[in-house]
Amino acid sequence: MNDCSRFLGLITIILLYFCFSFSFALDISYDEKALTIDGERKIIISGSIHYPRSTPEMWPSLIKKAKEGGLNAIETYVFWNAHEPIYRQYDFSENLDLVRFIRAIHDEGLYAILRIGPYVCAEWNYGGFPVWLHNIPGIAFRTNNEVYENEMKIFTTLIVDMVRDEGLFASEGGPIILAQINTCNGWYCDGFNPSSGIPKMWTENWSGWYKGWGQKTPHRTAEDLAFAVARFFQYGGTLQNYYMYHGGTNFGRVSGGPYIATTYDYDAPLDEYGNLNQPKWGHLKQLHLLIRSMENILTHAVIRNVEYGNMMTATIFEYRGERVCFFGNANDKDDITINFENNNYTIPAWSVSILPDCYTEAYNTARVNTQTSNMVMKLNDADEYQEPYNLQWTWRSEHFEHLKFNDKKMENDYIYTGNQLMDQKFANDTSDYLWYMTSVDIDHKDPAWKNNVTLKVHTAGHVLHAFVNGKHVGSQWAKGGRYEFDFESKIKMKNGTNLISLLSVTVGLENYGDHFDEIKNGIHGPVKLMGDNNQVKDLQNSTWTYKVGIHGIDNKKLYLRKNRYDQKWKSENLPTDRMFVWYQTTFMAPLENDPVVLDLLGFGKGIAWVNGHNIGRYWPSFFADDNGCDYKCDYRGTYSSSKCLSGCDQSSQRWYHVPRSFLQDDDNLLVFFEEFGGNPTNLKIQTVTVGTICANAYEGNKLELSCQGGTISEIKFASYGNPRGSCGSFERGTCESPNTTTIIKNACVGKGSCVIDASEFTFPNNCKLVGQRLAVEAIC
Repeated sequence: MNDCSRFLGLITIILLYFCFSFSFALDISYDEKALTIDGERKIIISGSIHYPRSTPEMWPSLIKKAKEGGLNAIETYVFWNAHEPIYRQYDFSENLDLVRFIRAIHDEGLYAILRIGPYVCAEWNYGGFPVWLHNIPGIAFRTNNEVYENEMKIFTTLIVDMVRDEGLFASEGGPIILAQINTCNGWYCDGFNPSSGIPKMWTENWSGWYKGWGQKTPHRTAEDLAFAVARFFQYGGTLQNYYMYHGGTNFGRVSGGPYIATTYDYDAPLDEYGNLNQPKWGHLKQLHLLIRSMENILTHAVIRNVEYGNMMTATIFEYRGERVCFFGNANDKDDITINFENNNYTIPAWSVSILPDCYTEAYNTARVNTQTSNMVMKLNDADEYQEPYNLQWTWRSEHFEHLKFNDKKMENDYIYTGNQLMDQKFANDTSDYLWYMTSVDIDHKDPAWKNNVTLKVHTAGHVLHAFVNGKHVGSQWAKGGRYEFDFESKIKMKNGTNLISLLSVTVGLENYGDHFDEIKNGIHGPVKLMGDNNQVKDLQNSTWTYKVGIHGIDNKKLYLRKNRYDQKWKSENLPTDRMFVWYQTTFMAPLENDPVVLDLLGFGKGIAWVNGHNIGRYWPSFFADDNGCDYKCDYRGTYSSSKCLSGCDQSSQRWYHVPRSFLQDDDNLLVFFEEFGGNPTNLKIQTVTVGTICANAYEGNKLELSCQGGTISEIKFASYGNPRGSCGSFERGTCESPNTTTIIKNACVGKGSCVIDASEFTFPNNCKLVGQRLAVEAIC
């Protein structure tokens, strides 16, 4: 995301040839106004859903909800390093089944936009490039470099041929209509001007923002996002795509950054688990349906703009006697009243009103008539368990046999020995963990090395664990956005040969920036021993031996079910707050179909698996700082990722998604490798569901209330008239319909959803107020 996709390179040429040459045969083209499909200009409202960030079982539901939300296209990147993690070894299985994903889009009757990259950015590890690419001699990324271009061509041709052979291009009856061309990315793209002859397209409308370890939770309001979309179409846009419409989860080791969290919720219209993120989903749905209903006029009209001053404009679209008007107020403080054709209209600050007949306002971006859903976490309700109290834990330590450095059986695990410190990427990033090991001889007759010896290491790790003669002497990790740091520890050394073992840990490789592929990772030094009297032993050019991975992860694969009954797992004396420990337990799947999450507050840092599926890195012990949150977020004014933050002084990620398809009804195996130290007995297995719903509906609108699978059990508040306050703190105004609560109860209680007309016809009263509204708060 971000402006990463501006770096398209040779891929633009390749995809234009393959895709558009096919498209022309089906009369899929474009002009300066819009894409044309079968000769008709089209409004395209798309949303990004990345297939590896969910599961095949989730795809149909996600795509269906996108369609119900008013989208007519789905966009996705193709992730090179996921499909070719090892040179010329390809993987299109499970949630990497690109063909199955595109077919699911087609099955729902939507178009597909395919972005093959091969560079994707996307907060994805190494920007989507396989790390083995970095290690090919003579390569230079994203330049006119023959080695790079050849590898890129091989992969992109593989994808294009695969998609073509499966009949997924539009020319073959498939859904793919578009690849990369000149477009805009950003928070707002109303001012973007494309190249001559190309329609105005917005491929990345950032619906929220991503989250990093140690960071607060970002939000982008429904009002501001709708304002950005309406402004784009007001000023001639005809294709826009949300990045993201469903963000999902960074399973396994796919998150980049570094320090990008496992959640990729992105405050998208569909949340990480696939639930409707209300009111954003519903407020945008109303906008999408309205804009698409005006497709013919918007893509053919003569456009006229009227400037009222104070950042207030009107745009009139006229075609064959029909008109559409947009009234846009970009002033972030003042509501503005204008007179248009002898009628007065008041446009709230930072909003757009749309009048499909240039007379009656049908939609305003600042007036939200959709419910707000407050999601809650519920404990596992499976009958056999009452978590967390009855979970039976076993454990074992991670054994570092190689720290002895004299075990010949371990020699095959050493991948390299040489007189230099190597960048961690030389090991092709098959693990977060890489051991750097060397030995140093100490003569205790030399008084400089008897006492007060300090080990100093400069690393770009992003985490470092240091061992001397098999004993852990300290750990440190990057903080404050700086991913290089200096580690120091007082150590004791024996007379003779001493083994220095440094475990370097990455937490996602860089994915963005100029020459991001060249940023250092791992230990580059200096590495020194400091003795008394300023004596120094420089270990930079010592003989270093390298070993990839954690033995229990990369060799024994302790997270697999076959290892469950290994005799080394113990049930007694369960340790807590100890580093490098394995834990395992089993649990029953929660009842019903709500999404499942693990509450890991109390754990440190590590990796978790459910039934052998890697659900990602966890780091709940990394808290955000205690300032900068905006608890009264004002949608007005330009949005940035530092605006409307929450989660101050809280764990940067407490809950971790376990897709239902990872689970079986009973005896689900849960395994943790705990790197920093934590307490597994705090674990809670929970489900995500709608707790309460509340909404305002302005007079003349219909309000839909839904518990998304549950039923409405109680109406806490209901008032039609001039209620005050907002969701969670409604108060009755000076006038209201006396039967509001009774009418809402009769219409909604006991049902999964209900629709109410917000009008005096439904709620008779004698208020004689202009602009009455309906306020409701209900419990699911």
